[in-house]
Amino acid sequence: MTLSTQFITMISMIGMGSLFGAMFDTYQRFLNRPNRNHWIVFFNDLLFWITQALIIFYILFLVNNGELRFYIFIALLCGFAAYQSLFKGIYLKLLEFIINLVISIYKFLRNTFRLLIYKPIVGLIQLVISLLILLGRGLLSLVKFVYKLVLWVLKALWLVISKILLIVWKLLPKSLKKSVEKLYNKTAGKFKVIQNYMLKWLDRWKKRKE
Repeated sequence: MTLSTQFITMISMIGMGSLFGAMFDTYQRFLNRPNRNHWIVFFNDLLFWITQALIIFYILFLVNNGELRFYIFIALLCGFAAYQSLFKGIYLKLLEFIINLVISIYKFLRNTFRLLIYKPIVGLIQLVISLLILLGRGLLSLVKFVYKLVLWVLKALWLVISKILLIVWKLLPKSLKKSVEKLYNKTAGKFKVIQNYMLKWLDRWKKRKE
């Protein structure tokens, strides 16, 4: 390994140590450890350490083909210590600022969406439903009115027709009245026979069913 490669490796590992410190604080900030289940914390910690190890090894592979030296671990510790002493406070403030900024943007976009899209669409749907209900009630009232009007007209026509028929009946000769009465009685008698037959048949069918 040449001197320039060693120098680049040292600088890279110091940077990775500082980056590890920043990633660790970011992970701790979002993990919310006290409110998490122990198994979830353990699983997340395991994934975090594996991910960090893979990232460091990948950077090491890029700068010196993955050769491990003792000074690499020293460089990582120096980078982590430099972050803790120099950059941690600044980074945490920047992290909180970015988080609050993202939350504010999200709330702004959510409120904008609700105000400009969601509420107008919901209001339009409610208006359409109200109009349909109002139209349905109007049509129902119209149907009821037409039904009552037709029923009243039919009653009036029947009253007029019955009056006319009564007058015509009174004007008919007695012989014709007798013939009509005989025909009516005969027809009514046949209907009575049919009705009695149907009632007997229904009684028999009910008894068989029982």
